[in-house]
Amino acid sequence: MAEDTFFEQVLMPIDRYRLNEDEAYHELQLGAQIRVYEQAIPDWTEAHIVLLGVADQRGEGQSQPSAAPFFIRRQLFRLFHWHPEIQIADLGDVQVGLKLADTYAAMKTLLAELLSQGKVVILLGGSHDLTYGQYLGYAAREQLIEATLIDAIFDIQENDTRPAHTFLMDLFISQPNYLKHYNHIGFQSYYVQPRMLETLDKLRFDCYRVGYAQERPEDMEPAIRMSDMMSIDLNAIRHSDAPASRFSPNGFTGQEMCLLCKYAGMSPRLSSLGIYGYHPENDAHELTAKQIAQMIWYFVEGFYWRSIDPPPEEKDAYWEFHVRFTDVETSFLRSKRTGRWWMQLPDQRFIPCTAEDYQQACRNEIPERWLRAQERL
Repeated sequence: MAEDTFFEQVLMPIDRYRLNEDEAYHELQLGAQIRVYEQAIPDWTEAHIVLLGVADQRGEGQSQPSAAPFFIRRQLFRLFHWHPEIQIADLGDVQVGLKLADTYAAMKTLLAELLSQGKVVILLGGSHDLTYGQYLGYAAREQLIEATLIDAIFDIQENDTRPAHTFLMDLFISQPNYLKHYNHIGFQSYYVQPRMLETLDKLRFDCYRVGYAQERPEDMEPAIRMSDMMSIDLNAIRHSDAPASRFSPNGFTGQEMCLLCKYAGMSPRLSSLGIYGYHPENDAHELTAKQIAQMIWYFVEGFYWRSIDPPPEEKDAYWEFHVRFTDVETSFLRSKRTGRWWMQLPDQRFIPCTAEDYQQACRNEIPERWLRAQERL
């Protein structure tokens, strides 16, 4: 295929057995079941999920490519694949461009092609600004998207010129702009300037403090369910659970992050997940690489369930509840298969919600999720 010729020009193969120190994988381990780009581009047309390594970390001011994809793969390939019907292909690593913009351009073309073929892409990345290259894959297709970022801070730093700490501005103001909505999960207030949060709120973006997300993880699921892309900066995980992340002693636990990744896998819309900010040189016993590998494993676990929940239009698959709150009459749907909730807006669209939103409506209260969705309209 013509795209394979392009892939060979911009991608570098990997050696799966070097990852496992020349030991053979068990037949049920991911390392034995993933189709890997070694000597030739594997047949990825039947794959549901495609892995790509992106080692560029110049966005953080580091000139040398990161070894992050290697160490993440080493731990990922050793995990057991519980759903062999989900086919995975690994197309190797994106070659680091002459300039950072060249890496973005390669990501743009690769993502656009893979997304056009209906693939779900997992990016094993260097610096967090590669999120912008991830977004460009959608922009190349002129696709309006909703994006979710999990990060301890907002990467719109006033006194820092490094792209890894400023790229959100490009995401918000690039023209033409295809960002329909933005969710930010896990920010830590003591690192965030209050006025910045006020500005994002005026834009009707949804931002959740780490404490709120930890107390009510089920509230994060509807936001992720509506997202087309998700990006994770490892600084959102507390240091004790991700030793390579030296940003903060507080943050998500490893288990909480795995749950968020499972939600991402379950989302019927989400088509790319980027995991950035991993520094192997700071990683004790590769524990952070193991954490990332398990996050990906839970994403695949969630992906297994995503095809089981039909769209809201298939009413026979849902229990339907008619509710009137204030002067509004609307419907709530609950999936008979997964228990997930949907809420109808006045324009008849259904958006994901939680059981708490339904309970609020039953108390004659306007659910905040419903109100914010209306404001964005």
